[in-house]
Amino acid sequence: MATITETDGKHVEQNLSKDVENKDVTVANEKVVEENGEPKKEDVRENDGVVTENTKNVAEEVKEVVKKEENGAEKGDVSPSPTVERSSSKKESNFLSHLKVHEKKALVKLRMKIEEVIRGKAGTENTKKVYERLEKTDEAEKKAVSSPPPTIEKSSSFREESNFSSDLKESEKNALSQLRMKVEEAIHGNTLLKGKKEKIESQANATSLEKESKDKEKQEESDNNVKEEKAENNDAKESKESKQDTEEKKKLTEEAAKESTPVAVEEEKVIVDEDIALWGVPLLPSKADTATDVILLKFLRAREFKVNEAFEMLRNTLRWRKENNIDSILNENFDADFESLAYINGVDRQGHPVCYNNFGLLGDHEMYNKILGTQEKREKFLRWRIQLMEKGIQNLDFKPGGVCSILQITDLKDSPGPSKKEFRLAARQVIVTLQDNYPEFAAKNVFINVPFWYYAFSALLSPFLTQRTRSKFVFARPARVSETLFKYIAAEEVFVHNGGLKQENESEFSTEDPVREVFVKAGSKENIEIPILEAGTTLIWDVIILGWEVNYREEFLPSDEGSYGLIIQRDRKLGVQEGSIRNSFKNNEPGKVVIIVENSSFKKKRVLYRYKTKNSSS
Repeated sequence: MATITETDGKHVEQNLSKDVENKDVTVANEKVVEENGEPKKEDVRENDGVVTENTKNVAEEVKEVVKKEENGAEKGDVSPSPTVERSSSKKESNFLSHLKVHEKKALVKLRMKIEEVIRGKAGTENTKKVYERLEKTDEAEKKAVSSPPPTIEKSSSFREESNFSSDLKESEKNALSQLRMKVEEAIHGNTLLKGKKEKIESQANATSLEKESKDKEKQEESDNNVKEEKAENNDAKESKESKQDTEEKKKLTEEAAKESTPVAVEEEKVIVDEDIALWGVPLLPSKADTATDVILLKFLRAREFKVNEAFEMLRNTLRWRKENNIDSILNENFDADFESLAYINGVDRQGHPVCYNNFGLLGDHEMYNKILGTQEKREKFLRWRIQLMEKGIQNLDFKPGGVCSILQITDLKDSPGPSKKEFRLAARQVIVTLQDNYPEFAAKNVFINVPFWYYAFSALLSPFLTQRTRSKFVFARPARVSETLFKYIAAEEVFVHNGGLKQENESEFSTEDPVREVFVKAGSKENIEIPILEAGTTLIWDVIILGWEVNYREEFLPSDEGSYGLIIQRDRKLGVQEGSIRNSFKNNEPGKVVIIVENSSFKKKRVLYRYKTKNSSS
């Protein structure tokens, strides 16, 4: 019977421990098979330490990610955390830096699940906490995206598309180059104002004239021959005078035929007009005027950079201008009634000239019939509106980086409804004419005081407009007029009747006087203090409040505590349709004017104001 030594016992214990470990590994492998549905036989023991170490690092990273993402969710910041980009290896760091936040979270979750399966555990307390934090962060992000706070940017506006060649896409550069070549070829070939059909017809007319002259000549010759034969048969003794007469007639017909042929040839002579221009800009690309590309880009953008369509649009515009004598329209005189319907005044935040269209005046029955009553009057109205467009273009700079379009503001308050056929026809004719012959000249078309019926009316106009034209339409209901206009135009450039600070024949303020603003939180009160340091000073101020519906009052508080304050404007409720407030006060002692705005509504209010002081000596 064999004896077991101490050394053998150690070997047995080691073998038993290995068997136990192998069984543990087998169980782990079986769990992987059950989880993934694929048979895997791997030696997990070798990687166990690495997985555990990586998992700890991942768990620490997840904690930092969650903390930063929770802070970011509170601040509305959903930018990717730089902590996630740090990893155990440089390759993994570069990889994570390209992932989005939700992709990083998904990767972390997958790592943790794999670690749980390999280790055969359902999850630890730390893992559960991490999951809960991740879910809370996801919910916070969803809320931030779904309901952004309604804020009005102080100087939100828009910019024209760049006309610099370096800013164009490669396809747009190619389209511009092709259009240049087509225009150059058309100008030198004298076909810019003629279509292919017209050219073919002119050639056909010339050849037909030649054929007709030749046919006439042959017919006359045959007629003369017949006459001669008859004359010879009937009267052999025909006098020499009759023969001379027939010869002279023959010569005359030949000369007439020869004269008719050169006329047709002269019509085909090409007269090249290299000075052809549009809005004062030469169209011949070889003249190397930078403004030429700006004009060509307008037609390309209007036709989505389709070269042939843009070229035809340019050709149609030139033909339309020639047929309607548009180049001399600035010299025409129209009735004074038209001047109140639309005018150009001031600029927007980006320097675009602003054109105001006041169609509300057409609500008056007498004015309506005077302007739109007949077809002839509507054509005159259209021509006047084209003249106004040409006046606005005089203020533009067709240079790369320059101002190349106009901001259109159309006031529809009290304007005729869709039941007025004449107004419907005139409006459609104006919009379509400007769209077809003045491409990309409207920076925006802002319609204010829009009634409910106009949305249906605009749907009727929609088929006649391009998608690009429709995308520039902005509609503002009466309660949001000033708020909408301030996005594009500074408050000091918006007229008082539209909720701004600009008054007719303004004498107190200029556009250089600064406009200040404060915000009044919902359910709170704000005091605007304007100091008056010297006695005998006159203070003038303007105030507008977006949305109004606030309590408002004005006071004067002297610097001397022993003096009494004065009420300049008693407390009163300001309604939605309130206009701007202008007031003044002359003090007898140093102090300050306090404007008090109390907001009892549930929305934040924006207050814009400006002021100016005048000394008694001035």
